[in-house]
Amino acid sequence: MKIWTSEHTFEHSWDTIVQAAWKKYPNPLNPAVIGTDVLDRKVDSKGVLKTHRLMTTQWGLPNWAKKMVGISDDCYVIEKSDVDLKTNTMSIKSRNLTWCNLVTIDEKLVYATHPDDSSKTHLKQEAVVNIKGVPLSSYLENMITQNINNNAQKGREGLEWVVRKIKVEAETLQTEAASFTKDTFHTIHKVESLFNRDGSL
Repeated sequence: MKIWTSEHTFEHSWDTIVQAAWKKYPNPLNPAVIGTDVLDRKVDSKGVLKTHRLMTTQWGLPNWAKKMVGISDDCYVIEKSDVDLKTNTMSIKSRNLTWCNLVTIDEKLVYATHPDDSSKTHLKQEAVVNIKGVPLSSYLENMITQNINNNAQKGREGLEWVVRKIKVEAETLQTEAASFTKDTFHTIHKVESLFNRDGSL
């Protein structure tokens, strides 16, 4: 068994990061996740948004390692997330479904408002890798853990990419709204001018 942990601070508010997390895939900086499907989504009695998703990912292992373990490129992962607006936390737990009798990867991410700066978001990640019944299991666990570390970095970069995209989209909408408002007032002013000449067209 191999345990990997990591912490990171985003220079963005919690609500911005959570919004970006929902729009994270697909993105060019984190290509390991190639598809997502929402299986269930509901708000429980405590006001917590619970989402159950099926994700299609790629292992990113060398061909010889995949042949040794007996796995294919695509891997299906089950993901369960909780978003609690009262505590400003988003927790995500995931486990692979593909070849879970040989390899289990349990991941957990928690996004929370930074305790020292409410304008920032703290991310804590953990992954537990367990391989059984195959040769060189310890070596393969280390390899998968390194792959998780690389993907985590790409995941953070991907989230930043989505945040930038959201901001550009918001600025574009503001510009279009301002232009529409200006054009509308200009049209109204022209119509009023026509009526104000002598009270008739």
